[in-house]
Amino acid sequence: MNIVIGAVIGFVAWFLVRYLVAGVYTVDQNERAVKTSFGRAERIGAATTLQDPIAESLLPDEKERYVYPQVRVIPPGGPYFKWPWEKVYKVSIATQTINMASDPETPSANQGGQVLEAVTKDQLNTGLTGQLRYRVSEKNLYSYLFGVKRPIVHVMGYFTSVLRERIANFEAPAPAAAVLEHPKTPIPPPEVATAAIGISINDLRKNLRDINEHMDRECKSSEARYGIALDASLITGIDPPREVESALAAINTAYNQVSSDISLAQASADQKLVQSKTAVEIETLRAQAEVEPLKALADQLRELRKNGPDALPTYVRNVRLKLFSDARRAILEVNP
Repeated sequence: MNIVIGAVIGFVAWFLVRYLVAGVYTVDQNERAVKTSFGRAERIGAATTLQDPIAESLLPDEKERYVYPQVRVIPPGGPYFKWPWEKVYKVSIATQTINMASDPETPSANQGGQVLEAVTKDQLNTGLTGQLRYRVSEKNLYSYLFGVKRPIVHVMGYFTSVLRERIANFEAPAPAAAVLEHPKTPIPPPEVATAAIGISINDLRKNLRDINEHMDRECKSSEARYGIALDASLITGIDPPREVESALAAINTAYNQVSSDISLAQASADQKLVQSKTAVEIETLRAQAEVEPLKALADQLRELRKNGPDALPTYVRNVRLKLFSDARRAILEVNP
């Protein structure tokens, strides 16, 4: 009898520890949790992710495929309790950083997850380096936990495909092309010149910010697709093959030298133009200085003429007498 009572007490104690005490749990500050009952997550009525703003970045055909129910999210805190037939899934929502060349399924790929290769429009194999910042979306935990097996694998694959497509179809911006259409404009920089002859590496490097912003826009739908939100893509380096790198260095050096020579020539021409303009202004002022007394004399003679027919001969005689008084020698013509 005592054995049976002991067994019952032991079973009750084991049940309390195994299912009741172990059913108490907490959620950390940077975590969120989802509870399932018999394998089914607790949902918020019939609400889906299509009713959330995160679905606005999806295309119309994608909205038919990426429809996930809204689940009840357990916030940080506790203690909480779950029954034995319930299960709690905890997820960290802290922002994480990963090398954009990393392959979660094949760590040895892409030179050990260090360099991501892509082909440019001119068939150059380019190495890309950079990082991704991402976090688990609290608004789409169902997709992250139950929608796909390994969400980060899908996100990395999606990011890589979008980036390679962008690199393969990248073209020089319109303003740079417009510089080449006008031969009177200054010599284009090396980035424009190399793009014009079919080498797009310099142009890609110059537009890293635009490429990063394009990747942020294109990958915005990952939150509705896989439950992972990309906070930022930071492409920090674009490295061409060594033989192309040396050719680009030679082109850049040549164009820098030409640009320097043209700048010096333009400075010399501008200096000569300024000197010529100054000389013309000086000669013009001298001519004006010689003309002004004659104009003043003409005005005086015109006024004297108004005083009568004898005024001008009298004026001429007085001027002649003054000249005779100042002269040391006078030569007069005598009629025979």
